Amino acid sequence: MTSAKPDRRATTDQAARRKEIASIVLRRGEVSIDDLSELSGVSVMTIYRDIAVLEKAGVLYRNRGKVVAAASGLHEATARYRMTQESAEKQAMARAVAPMIAPGSSVLMDDSTSAVWVLRQLMDMSPLSVVTNSLLVASELQGKSKHSLMMLGGEYQSWAEATMGPVTIANLENLHADVCLISASGVRGNTVYHPYADVAAVKKKMMQVAERTILILDHTKFTRRALHAFGTYADADIVVVDSQTPRAVIERIEEANVRVHVAQVELD
Repeated sequence: MTSAKPDRRATTDQAARRKEIASIVLRRGEVSIDDLSELSGVSVMTIYRDIAVLEKAGVLYRNRGKVVAAASGLHEATARYRMTQESAEKQAMARAVAPMIAPGSSVLMDDSTSAVWVLRQLMDMSPLSVVTNSLLVASELQGKSKHSLMMLGGEYQSWAEATMGPVTIANLENLHADVCLISASGVRGNTVYHPYADVAAVKKKMMQVAERTILILDHTKFTRRALHAFGTYADADIVVVDSQTPRAVIERIEEANVRVHVAQVELD
């Protein structure tokens, strides 16, 4: 008796469906199982099987009945979704970073949500000159701050709610900021990475045009990998981490002759 040949068309359709599911979740941040079933035109049980495969691959995961995006080496979750992640850690790091910003400074902020948390700590400070490519940062300042705001031009990318590309970099060429606040999607060795080349290029240029760079990394960044390098610990003047960061990681940063500040996290 001969075994049945695998249905290549079914396998191709399955792969295409899983790619589309991943795209939907990454674009929205989180989606319900029922919504994915309706959007994909397959049963809930089929969606569960697809999710299990994508979860194993590290693209997404299930949380309280929702399918949630996870950053990976090839993708980054949306800005709005990232604002909800590791909020206690980001608030703790923001409180640590705020005193490092001198009154009247020009502050360059990237599209990371860590920058938004820091900005919230700086609202009552003497006026700052904020320069950013992030609409999330800009919206924090709109109508409720004494800080001045300069927006960098470029191609708007909705997932990041920020501008990117050659025009953004050209705008940065003509600037010199007192301090740059920046984060990464992942870390490997002493190098910081982002999944997208154009974002990495903007981050790299921001560090180059700033007098000082404060690199803000919550503990989850040290277990993630991404594709495009934009700097190393040594390119930063201060690296701020949260208290859940492994001691071995902190020692590695210190070995790069970079100052490390560990922000204590108050967990419920």
